[in-house]
Amino acid sequence: MTIGRRVVLATLGVASLVVYLAVAVLGYRLLVSLWAARPSPGLVFAAVVGTALVLGALSYWSGTTQLKRSLDAVVLPRSRAPETYRRFEALVDRMDVRRPALLVARLPVPNAFAVGGTGAAVVVDRRLFGYLSADEMETLLAHELAHLERRDALVQTLAYSVTQSLVGMVAVVLFPVVVLTGGIARALALVRGNPSSWSRSWFARTQRTALQVVALLGLAVTLLVLAYSRRREWAADDRAVDVTGDPLALARALRKIERASTPNIGPLTPLYVHGDDDGPLARLLSTHPPMDERIGRLLDRARRQSPLRPRRP
Repeated sequence: MTIGRRVVLATLGVASLVVYLAVAVLGYRLLVSLWAARPSPGLVFAAVVGTALVLGALSYWSGTTQLKRSLDAVVLPRSRAPETYRRFEALVDRMDVRRPALLVARLPVPNAFAVGGTGAAVVVDRRLFGYLSADEMETLLAHELAHLERRDALVQTLAYSVTQSLVGMVAVVLFPVVVLTGGIARALALVRGNPSSWSRSWFARTQRTALQVVALLGLAVTLLVLAYSRRREWAADDRAVDVTGDPLALARALRKIERASTPNIGPLTPLYVHGDDDGPLARLLSTHPPMDERIGRLLDRARRQSPLRPRRP
């Protein structure tokens, strides 16, 4: 390596080190000033959580509004499905939920989902009226009403917003460490005349560790939200059976939907009752439990249920 190139690299290394140090010092001083002027820890926690809840609620309301606009859904005429309306209204009367609109649409797959927020609705694919019996359709509607009753989508959105905010706080605290260690590693590599060696230094390993901490926290938050979503599917199945008294009808409905569905259905996947059964990783990252497990659970409940138990309370 020529002396001139070594001088240039060393100069760049020193200059970059100064820049990184300045950014790290500014970040550190900002954190120190915020810490010095901080209110009580309880107030800080309340402010962070409160802000996250507000932002989560705004995200939920705007998201549901955009979803409704994106769907080519229309109100199901009562004259076309009087028995469905009769059962739907009876379910609403027995559940703690304001009556949502009953909409039909041509969805990517035969399915149904609930949309909360202002003007709540249950959206049903048109094809389901040809696939499902009246009892099966009733249990599917009860499942979707259970999601509205428990405000599952809103709770999930708020929980994700709060936990992501806490992860963001950790990222802010670690910001000076990430900038300083990465800057020192790159600057020293330039000074030594070997720019590509920076990633093998102790400083680079420290930077990677800090970044991995933030990434792992973000992953943990995502997995917790997905696990919560799967638990709410179990709960919605249970609630539907409690209201209708017919676990076998819901099991048949889910099986028919599974047979008519395909896994590649785009951004609306989290709203559907379909679950992906393609291995442990897919199950871990799925918003819904495996369909076979859901159906098996319903069959077990049907076996435990007394044959003399009336279908409706």
